[in-house]
Amino acid sequence: MRRRHALRAGAAALGAGVIGSPAAGVVSARSDDEDGYGPIGAVEVDGTREAVVSDDGRTAFLALGDGYATVDVSDPAAPAVLAERRDPLADREDGPFRLVHDVKLSGDRLVAVGPAHPGRESPHGVLVVDVSDPADPVETGFHGTAFPIHNCFLDGRHCYLTGNGARGNPLVVVDVAAHTEVARWSLFDRDDAWADVAGGLRTLHDVTVRDGVAALSYWDAGTYLLDVSTPSEPVHVGTVDAGDPADLRAPRAREGVVPPGNHHHSLLFPGGDVLAVGRETWAVERDGDVVGGPSGVDLYDVSAPDNPVRLSSVAPPPTPDPTFGGTWTTAHNFAVREDTLYTAWYQGGVKRHDVSEPANPVEETWWADPEAARFWAATPAVPGEFLVAPSMGTRGAPAGLWTFPDAPGTGGDRSRLSADAARATADATPGETTEPSVTPTATPSSTESPTPTASRAAGPGFGAGSAVAGLGSSLALALRRLRRDD
Repeated sequence: MRRRHALRAGAAALGAGVIGSPAAGVVSARSDDEDGYGPIGAVEVDGTREAVVSDDGRTAFLALGDGYATVDVSDPAAPAVLAERRDPLADREDGPFRLVHDVKLSGDRLVAVGPAHPGRESPHGVLVVDVSDPADPVETGFHGTAFPIHNCFLDGRHCYLTGNGARGNPLVVVDVAAHTEVARWSLFDRDDAWADVAGGLRTLHDVTVRDGVAALSYWDAGTYLLDVSTPSEPVHVGTVDAGDPADLRAPRAREGVVPPGNHHHSLLFPGGDVLAVGRETWAVERDGDVVGGPSGVDLYDVSAPDNPVRLSSVAPPPTPDPTFGGTWTTAHNFAVREDTLYTAWYQGGVKRHDVSEPANPVEETWWADPEAARFWAATPAVPGEFLVAPSMGTRGAPAGLWTFPDAPGTGGDRSRLSADAARATADATPGETTEPSVTPTATPSSTESPTPTASRAAGPGFGAGSAVAGLGSSLALALRRLRRDD
């Protein structure tokens, strides 16, 4: 009961100090959450993508597309932007630094990487920032690369980069303190046969590191585990759901977008014996039939990394339209803290699962409102108190950072993800749609989710063009190459 009153009070407090223009994508507090569970607060920050949180849970750091930001979340009911750095490296001949979709933090060192996609005019590399004073971040260096960078992981002074475009789409390890590259590893180091597979089907989409072991998400090629206890000498120790180069050489192999491939994000649990693998997929029309759909998160026992065993799967939320142009409810980025798995599902919302028994994950929390938010990630800030979830925004609501209780509960407007919503979409007349990703919402209703406080005026929303940009470079590259091959 106290939590319910606190949430309502927090939503009311947010409503008192927000932008009042519906054209800016403002949304207001809901009043129909099923058991009182709902967002604590939110702040609007244009271009929001990834979010990471300081060890003390007081500060969040955002990738913004055209820069980065720091946000004070010490009071989760009133998150406030401390600093925004737009158009960094603008004084360079090839600047400014653009398409920054990922940031990572280690101690007082933040890195921002980009550009997220190939073929973009921008410096390519790793921007290093001292955030010992989050209100006054100081850029201390830039490590340039010859390839774009979609994702990275920072472990102390070593930054692990997705080196797509370089030979083999390698993992590239950089010492950001010394500004030197120290190692590379790619699928070609395992099997030369991968050279005959289209690069888009073996894109290194993401990398995470825990306790000296790196998990590399290689799209349709599977997830690869490397011992990086000596960062300059990565050693392969195991593969989860390894793809077969011979199968992937076939025309239209797995489409590069439909299940069962698309290893998008992988993360080891504390202790290193369990690996979570998220897959990002959609449905496509093939010979008049719709095949595929959204994918979830699979849990594997990797205590013997050379012989992984699948334990269970967390299914994705339903969607009225599973195609790329529909309502996205496929797995995106996630986090694990102790016995809790925190997941983000784009318009499918955010969830928490009890994974104390990895073979039997138990859903404890689900909040979704597909017209209000398209979540990129879910990350615990202060365990047991609150988590943060960055939203890319929708056509009806701006991008920004949301906070939620780190507790069980359900809420939002999940009816739009139901079978009834699917039938309504199917029955829509030509030119008519029920989907905010296709048709803008003119004026947000008073029953939508909490209003972000203003940091920067919102753009027109997350439309079809920027939807493609919101994906990994792997998908765009895969689709282009598959079309070319066909």
